[in-house]
Amino acid sequence: MPSVGGQEQQRPMETATESPEDLLAGSQPDKGSAIFIMGPTASGKSGLALMLAERFGLEIVNADSVQVYRGMEIGAAKPTPEERGRVVHHLLDRADPSERYSAGRFLREAKAVLNDCRARGVMPLVVGGTGLYFRVLGQGIAPAPDVDPSVLATLTATAEREGWPSLHASLQSVDPTAAGRIHPNDRQRISRALGVFHTTGTTLSDWQQRQKRIQQPERLRLMPDRPREQLYARINHRFDLMMKHGFLEEVRALYERGLDRELPAMKAVGYRQLFAALDGTMTLEEAVEQAKRESRRYAKRQLTWLRREPDLHRIESSAREQAVTLVERYLDRAPLSAC
Repeated sequence: MPSVGGQEQQRPMETATESPEDLLAGSQPDKGSAIFIMGPTASGKSGLALMLAERFGLEIVNADSVQVYRGMEIGAAKPTPEERGRVVHHLLDRADPSERYSAGRFLREAKAVLNDCRARGVMPLVVGGTGLYFRVLGQGIAPAPDVDPSVLATLTATAEREGWPSLHASLQSVDPTAAGRIHPNDRQRISRALGVFHTTGTTLSDWQQRQKRIQQPERLRLMPDRPREQLYARINHRFDLMMKHGFLEEVRALYERGLDRELPAMKAVGYRQLFAALDGTMTLEEAVEQAKRESRRYAKRQLTWLRREPDLHRIESSAREQAVTLVERYLDRAPLSAC
């Protein structure tokens, strides 16, 4: 199926899934050289990545939390077969939508791919919009203890009576740092954070602060940059193209599988709005408009996150030679040894 504009599917960075396995000790960060292309949805990351990969013989490593799922082609805006034939792409189609592809699994699989690229003398080009994936590549995943299953059972029972926003309020009272990162309806992360606290008496945020910060290698970070109005117009236009190319039929195929709507893949922007249209809880026109609106809000959150990213080179759409020059200089000095 075709990609639309060579872009990756929009999915809020802060809702990419972490499971308890993500917090096991030993989930260390990647320590080698790499080029990152980061940025908001519809900004032009994929097009820039293809150009640079072809020019310099790089291989693309996916860092988008929807493109890892099979059968989610149009909505995830995966590279086309023709684009995959031009440049090697890694970490696409790694899981079925019925699975929970965690940040811990991404870190393990990405490190293996990155080291393989370096061992072959190829600089990896990591491309995507899932901030959590870039974070764990740079920082690893903080250790935390196992949670007592009886504590989780009690939390779940409480949530069934009072609702997950009520438990989120409880989390706010004991661990405001964690609560600030977690949506009031994100039951998995709320139960994990409260479970850690009630099992150990120590907050999840405190456990994560214990992680030793490892000196990160110099990495080249690029961000396609567009005026906000232009970015929003591209988001709207891209969604129209997605619908034209059969996005509704792709969503219908997932809908007919009867997958749990709480699965990470089912919560992706665009997918969940069209599920609502198929449920009959809103019209198709309403679903499309809501998906566009949520995509714009997502882009705004991404831009907020990216403002905190160090040493980020902003590349205007008319200044791609700037990116070429930066990559040339980086390749001249960056070691390619595996780690």
